[in-house]
Amino acid sequence: MNNFSFLLGFLCICVAKTMQELNVEENDPCRRPCERGFEPLVCHYKFEIEWYSTLAEACRNCPFNVTDCFRPGCIPGDGNRRKIVTINKMLPGPSIEVCQNDTVVVDVINKLENEATTIHWHGQLQRAYPYMDGVPYVTQCPIEPYTSFRYTFKATQAGTHFWHSHMGMQRVDGAFGPLIVRVPKEKDYHSDLYDFDLSSHTLIISDWETKIGEIVLLSHFYSQEETSPASLLVNGIGRHKTFYNGRNKTFVPTARFDVQKGFRYRFRVINSGSLNCPVELTVVKHDIIIISTDGQDIKPIKASSLIMYAGERYDFILHANQKRDLYWIKFRGLLNCNTIYTSVFQVAVLEYAGINAEPNSYPSKVFFGFPPRNGIQVNPLNEGNESNNTVVPVSRMEAIDDWNESLQLIPDFQYYIGFDFNNISLRKFQWPHKSNFKVKNPVKIPQFNHISFLNPSIPLLPQRDQLDGEIFCNDENHQEQNCSNVQCQCVHGIKIPLGAVVELIFVDEGYTYDGGHPIHLHGYAFRVISMERLGSSVSVEQVKKRDEQGLIYRNLYNAPLKDTVSVPDGGYTIVRFVANNPGYWVLHCHIEIHLALGMTMILQVGEKKEMVPVPRDFPRCYQSEPEFTVNLDSYNASENSGSWVTIQTKFVIVMLLLVLYVIF
Repeated sequence: MNNFSFLLGFLCICVAKTMQELNVEENDPCRRPCERGFEPLVCHYKFEIEWYSTLAEACRNCPFNVTDCFRPGCIPGDGNRRKIVTINKMLPGPSIEVCQNDTVVVDVINKLENEATTIHWHGQLQRAYPYMDGVPYVTQCPIEPYTSFRYTFKATQAGTHFWHSHMGMQRVDGAFGPLIVRVPKEKDYHSDLYDFDLSSHTLIISDWETKIGEIVLLSHFYSQEETSPASLLVNGIGRHKTFYNGRNKTFVPTARFDVQKGFRYRFRVINSGSLNCPVELTVVKHDIIIISTDGQDIKPIKASSLIMYAGERYDFILHANQKRDLYWIKFRGLLNCNTIYTSVFQVAVLEYAGINAEPNSYPSKVFFGFPPRNGIQVNPLNEGNESNNTVVPVSRMEAIDDWNESLQLIPDFQYYIGFDFNNISLRKFQWPHKSNFKVKNPVKIPQFNHISFLNPSIPLLPQRDQLDGEIFCNDENHQEQNCSNVQCQCVHGIKIPLGAVVELIFVDEGYTYDGGHPIHLHGYAFRVISMERLGSSVSVEQVKKRDEQGLIYRNLYNAPLKDTVSVPDGGYTIVRFVANNPGYWVLHCHIEIHLALGMTMILQVGEKKEMVPVPRDFPRCYQSEPEFTVNLDSYNASENSGSWVTIQTKFVIVMLLLVLYVIF
């Protein structure tokens, strides 16, 4: 009987896997098995971005009727009713799952009424498609209300990635979703380590507030409120607010992940968080094997817990080798989410098949403490080369790909980027000049090299023909000499020769807060060759001196590849890459409030003439007359290019027709 049950379970899960891999949904033929020699597809998606609400009318009697919580259009969130930004009335937004080298075509329709938007494809390097990177005023004009923009690019970077708005606080309010790029089994270095890679085993974590992002930002400055989220969400849902129905209490349901005993599963985890809230993941009574970070394979690491910073992605394998039961997957917030602040936690459920659990049943009471089992912690908080053997920081991970030219002994271009929270007054948050009111403890501003980034007046890449002379300021040429006390704000950036081996040394000086910054670079994956915490605080000059004395170790053999990395507070992280992707690429902290306050700079790689030509009729900002329709089908940037951008102003046309109808 036991053998029959096992065989039946195996057949059921094979059917489930086949159905998911073949994607029985008629509207998404791109979610399919990726076979060797397959013909790449053109994958079309339509994104309507708009304001919506959690627990809207579509939720009916959720959470008391669990089925209602999963109706189309129902977004339970954490149980608090609040205004949110959604794509297609979903949280997270639609999952894009394609095979490597498929062409992704996304029509983004802005229905936000009073806000512009853009979408960034986090993890896709956009080689030959730099105009599709989705950074307002750098690679494109913002998508204005009631207009649309077509993003078209090849999904060349395999692995676990995500897309999100790159405008204002829209990502904080819900404008994000998974982007999974799979490869044939023959190209998957880890394919022998797992049995199933299911769409249903993608986890996207988000820190979550009961207020919209703009209010959180303004409250931080004017009311001195901490920017600490109220809760976490996993795949858009999670426990927080308690509901009472008579004597019974309940929460909105949690995310659930089904497994069959005896099999090994690949889980893909995305931290789409927006605040200073790294998240630690553990699975009760299960170890996990980390096999990938930011879409790049690493040598497997067996661990009991994993810490993820905003913007990072990790893939791990879970072996369902425990008794058939329900188990907690636990998520513990750190830094601004730890016990000093809001004690933010969340749970999901790992459910073994065959136990006939009720839809809303859960394991026994959950304990949120430090990991209860001994084991390895991966990507620890504020640790690097100095760490002991119980943790594996990024600097100790090993890439599958060994040496390449970025790991040459001496880089061609080296640049130090120091950052901290500086005690200056940000102009846009100052009180009127005639006011006698003075803030006793002004909010300190995060900056790179004591400079706040200011958006250029025109998009740099598509309208670079309008740029006259030097547009960047940096710590070497800024006119204001006293940036330690006065806000220095400008188009912060540096120029890098095309083809140079670049070494960036990030130094988190750590004098103000015991915090952290996840740094994300567009257009490149970099090697993390060194990471170390030196103390509670450190200066750029101290790190330079330490390097001159030969006290900094660099892994120039098999350093891991990433596109988002943390920097230890009071320490440094060193990264390397070959500057072979010409264009204007943004480097920024992936904490949304820090980004909004100017913790950003631009790397100009190559001269303007070395960049990919501007697509014909590409939208330009601040024209004397608006262009209602732009067609870019004929653009050919390279042999990989295809159909590019279409922008429509349907709302304006409709309004003009209505006016004409009334007149005549």
